[in-house]
Amino acid sequence: MPNLPRPRLRRTRELVAPLPPEPQTPHVEEIAAEGLRWIKIDRPGSLEQGWLEENFDFHALDYEDVRSRNQRPKIDIYDDYLFIVLQFPIFDRSARRLGAGELDLFVGADFLITIPNQPLQPVEYLFERCRQKEEIREQLFSRGSGYLLYRLVDDGFDYCFPMLRKIGNKLDVLEEEIFEGHSSQEIVRDISNAKQEIINFRKVIRPQRPVLRDLEKIKQRYLAPDMDLEIYFDDIVDAHERIWDMLENYKEVIEGLEGTNESVISHRLNDILRVLTSISVIVLPLTLLASIWGMNVGVPGEQDMTAFWVIVGAMVVLLVAMVTYFRRRGWL
Repeated sequence: MPNLPRPRLRRTRELVAPLPPEPQTPHVEEIAAEGLRWIKIDRPGSLEQGWLEENFDFHALDYEDVRSRNQRPKIDIYDDYLFIVLQFPIFDRSARRLGAGELDLFVGADFLITIPNQPLQPVEYLFERCRQKEEIREQLFSRGSGYLLYRLVDDGFDYCFPMLRKIGNKLDVLEEEIFEGHSSQEIVRDISNAKQEIINFRKVIRPQRPVLRDLEKIKQRYLAPDMDLEIYFDDIVDAHERIWDMLENYKEVIEGLEGTNESVISHRLNDILRVLTSISVIVLPLTLLASIWGMNVGVPGEQDMTAFWVIVGAMVVLLVAMVTYFRRRGWL
């Protein structure tokens, strides 16, 4: 009897339920000391905003401003907190141009929340110093949220001065290159880049004047009772004015360099045209003599070597005389 084929039995796979996704935690960093909390939230997303709404009762328009990427500097005053928007110049390495970094701040009696839309070196540096060194943390936090706010703003504007010095060095180099006769095309490009940096810097600094003035008026609400920091906040306003004065000076310098470079280019072009014109005028009578004795009609001295040398000699004498005359007149 033939063997019947055995049916293949399918093995049932065990059904394994997928693991639930791990709960995501908002990226919020916090330092606390002396009854004051400094909360730093970099590039807030939906999780970070949900955390803020859960732990703080801020106005809905403030949350909307935090989500917005194009906010002008301003200060909103509420009964129990301040909402401040500031901007600081930063260099965008990918675009190779100067841009604005926005810093949103919530300031209350016992908290300070900083929300930069991109990493700001002064904020990062001060936060790490407070995190690592207890004496610095106690020194800053014991004076109230207003003093910590002052240090943040002051460090942010102090960070502008090295950038301004770099722009000043670029202008000095440009001035040397203009008078040393470097390639005009490269100089025009460098002048355009420096001018764009100054314009972008001015766009960041100028709108913050009214914010600093308002901040100076209401600063005492968030300072320790025994502190008088009016002179310190005045120093921030003075630093802002010094930055603006330097930018005004650089604006005038770059405009002067641009005009000087155009004058140098025009002068070089005039020199070239003067030389070419002089050569054309000198060669013109020589061409006339050669054309007359080169005509296909009978001319005096035709087929005579003596006449040929006489004509060549006359052309040489005429050439020397015209060059001498042009040199005496300063045209060559």
